[in-house]
Amino acid sequence: MTFSNFETMPVASTPEPAPQILDTSMMNVGVPSELNQTFPQPEEDKQLKKEEDDKKRMDAFIKTLIKMTCYLHELQTQSHLIHFNYEAENFLAVHEFLKTQYKTHQEQFDKLGEFIRSMDFLLPMCRKGLLEGSSKFEHVKTYEPKGMLMTYFKNLETLGSECKKAQATARKNKVIDVENYLGELCGDLFKSAWMIKAALRN
Repeated sequence: MTFSNFETMPVASTPEPAPQILDTSMMNVGVPSELNQTFPQPEEDKQLKKEEDDKKRMDAFIKTLIKMTCYLHELQTQSHLIHFNYEAENFLAVHEFLKTQYKTHQEQFDKLGEFIRSMDFLLPMCRKGLLEGSSKFEHVKTYEPKGMLMTYFKNLETLGSECKKAQATARKNKVIDVENYLGELCGDLFKSAWMIKAALRN
């Protein structure tokens, strides 16, 4: 082949290189797993903390309501037994008053318990649980008429004061229905305490 023939030979075109595919499967090999985690942004941190705080506050609030419910159950029993055992000159008036009281306490117990269940929380299942929930309740230790009523009167005022605190917490937790009822319950308890106090002054 002469040089002239070589110059006139067709030249094959050079193939374009195939596209390269980036293999990422080995990119994070040897990197600690904690460094590959996605960390929450400051806004997410604030939201998570708020949710946790709200849950803790609600749990504490429910525990308070359960204790109050247990306390109401004890008030119902106490007023019923004083209704039976009270003996004094004003027996008829006190007997009738306490009959209204123990029926009212039963309704209060039922209503507050329903509020707790409506928020998907449970109440104690037996007498033992009720007693544990009302550990600060003062029990009657005498058959003396004034002593009976004084103990009951103090228990009414104690629960009335707890209602005030719980109502403020209900407002913070935006549980409007419970907040409204606690105001009503507080008024009923202090009214009953006032009526007993007025009778004891005689």
